[in-house]
Amino acid sequence: MNKLELQIMANKIRKDIVASVHSARAGHPGGSLSAADVFTYLYFEEMNIDPENPDKPDRDRFVLSKGHAAPGLYAALAHRGFFPVEDMISLRHVGSYLQGHPDMKGIPGVDMSSGSLGQGVSTAVGMALAAKMSGDTYRVYTLLGDGEIQEGQVWEAAMFAGARNLDNLVMIVDNNGLQIDGDVADVCSPYPIDKKFEAFNCHTICVENGNDMEQLKAAFDEARSVKGMPAVIILKTVKGKGVSFMENQVSWHGVAPNDEQYEEAMAELEKAGEALCQK
Repeated sequence: MNKLELQIMANKIRKDIVASVHSARAGHPGGSLSAADVFTYLYFEEMNIDPENPDKPDRDRFVLSKGHAAPGLYAALAHRGFFPVEDMISLRHVGSYLQGHPDMKGIPGVDMSSGSLGQGVSTAVGMALAAKMSGDTYRVYTLLGDGEIQEGQVWEAAMFAGARNLDNLVMIVDNNGLQIDGDVADVCSPYPIDKKFEAFNCHTICVENGNDMEQLKAAFDEARSVKGMPAVIILKTVKGKGVSFMENQVSWHGVAPNDEQYEEAMAELEKAGEALCQK
């Protein structure tokens, strides 16, 4: 896909995030919307995957360590062809396979169940080590939240990945600046994020605008060139990106829009999509 096509897809993913969380009357729109662009870039440009053969041995792996951003992951998987887009509105409903956090046993394209913060990145490190031990060439990607990296287990995983020179691993931090309890700098500051990862023998790439496709491309291209150590891409993003009344508002971390808010959000995203299609 070219830049415009990726932007159009990211807009579709945002609409499905809003629609699914509204239908569920629960979920996490803010951190899903901030990561919509990186989900799009990973699943439509970066990763070696095949919706027709989701378990193919040489596929690249992705672990959503910030598992509560499942609506964004599900929307990307659906639009990539792993399951019907229409199923998105069954999010969190009784009997649906699309529950609040990813389930590798029930959802095509999900490589690891996640939810408890800090654990996803650890499993991603294990996958990367397994590839090295078996001589496989697949790459492993994992997305963490900036609030999540307050968990000690994250740094154990980073230390191990650096010590084992896992250059087939890319850890991505969605640095939208907000977590459930407020500004990450006020709750328990993780800054400077890059220097902490560098201390564990990781190559860090700081992206000024993690919602920009050109900057994402440059970051992932650089990550592919790294040898002898894992890469960490730190994305400065906007929580709630794409829906003006949700942007940079901590209150939208884990709250679903009501009917009126849903209509307003969808109208805004529809207008943005139409503008992209006219370019």
